[in-house]
Amino acid sequence: MAPAGLSLGTAVLCLLAWAGLAAGDRVYVHPFHLLVYSKSNCDQLEKPNVETPPDPTLTPVPIQSKSSPVDEEALREQLVRATEKLEAEDRLRASEVGLLLNFMGFHMYKILSETWGVTSGAVFSPVALFSTLTSFYVGALDPTASRLQAFLGIPGEDQDCTSRLDGHKVLSSLQTIQGLLVAQGGASSQATLLLSTVVGLFTAPGLRLKQPFVQGLSSFTPITLPRSLDLSTDPNLAAEKINRFMQAVTGWNMGKPLTAVSPDSTLLFNTYVHFQGKMKGFSLLPGLKEFWVDNTTSVSVPMLSGTGTFHYWSDSQNNLSVTRVPLSANTYLLLIQPHHTPDLRKVEAVSFQHNFLTRMKNLSPRYGSRKLLGPSWAAPHPREWGSAGPFCLGSGGAWGGKGAVSAEPWAPSRQGGGWERSVEA
Repeated sequence: MAPAGLSLGTAVLCLLAWAGLAAGDRVYVHPFHLLVYSKSNCDQLEKPNVETPPDPTLTPVPIQSKSSPVDEEALREQLVRATEKLEAEDRLRASEVGLLLNFMGFHMYKILSETWGVTSGAVFSPVALFSTLTSFYVGALDPTASRLQAFLGIPGEDQDCTSRLDGHKVLSSLQTIQGLLVAQGGASSQATLLLSTVVGLFTAPGLRLKQPFVQGLSSFTPITLPRSLDLSTDPNLAAEKINRFMQAVTGWNMGKPLTAVSPDSTLLFNTYVHFQGKMKGFSLLPGLKEFWVDNTTSVSVPMLSGTGTFHYWSDSQNNLSVTRVPLSANTYLLLIQPHHTPDLRKVEAVSFQHNFLTRMKNLSPRYGSRKLLGPSWAAPHPREWGSAGPFCLGSGGAWGGKGAVSAEPWAPSRQGGGWERSVEA
């Protein structure tokens, strides 16, 4: 039997992306009106005869300067506290951003999968990618700003102020999405999630940064580390210094550290994400197990096994089945299995459609016991999985390459069938 599979990259991709839609209501007054400048803000910005003083600047300290370590628990508590004060408009805004980053995330995932091949794999965070591009937008002028806005998914062809994206609203909504992801449901919660984001701004010596730009990043992550170092003389040494610095400050095991820096670079904007979860009832199996990437290719990886009672659906029209595994009060892991091996790519296409979750909710769920088996995610502890690094992380070894999760007993036939991991919002 050779179970077919989808990419583990989809796991974190969907896990982080669908958290944006964990915002609750899905009633959209207007596609993106909550993300652009309001009329009152535009009136203030366009007031005539108002002299705007130049923005203050700062010079990043040398990379060897002493830095305080990252307190991840404090970051998590800060995210959770922010969700306790959310109003209906905040949730709608987060839903809109979640919709945008999903489209971008799925598109980028598809491109990376085609570029890296079947067995290389990747762990990809669309939230980190979307926040990085939004940060560039905040600090950009036209025509770059207009092009970035279009790339982020919000047309603004008429150049009217009220059609321009308010980058700070987007960054704040991304923080809301992260808060909703890690917010727990009390003692009954099935898992503890930790999601920490740190931005490293590495500049050539003497380069100055505008303070409003650096301070504006706090809307998304409270930890921004501007540091200077020689990027041009020895690019490999510069990359090593950056890796050592981030390792010392965060204590994270970087999934894919920098290997070189372009000698022409004057600014590196690196987004580092540490995502970790604990799931009850799951344990690490001894040794390496055979894991099928597709119908003809397998790799040896660590495997997790877990048994529990879960909601599940069967979609006969699209020849797939779905099991829902709760991760927190707002987030679920969806395990998607084709009924037949040849349907694998069709199932992938269906699960990437924007209305996939809505269609699943229209099916009648069942409730029953399931034993789940799948690759370990770089588990430092038998019941923990996580990784850290820049926003696009390469997989290997413990990440199990490009693959999926199988389940027993469930498959309607013994032809195999892969699981794709994603999250309901």
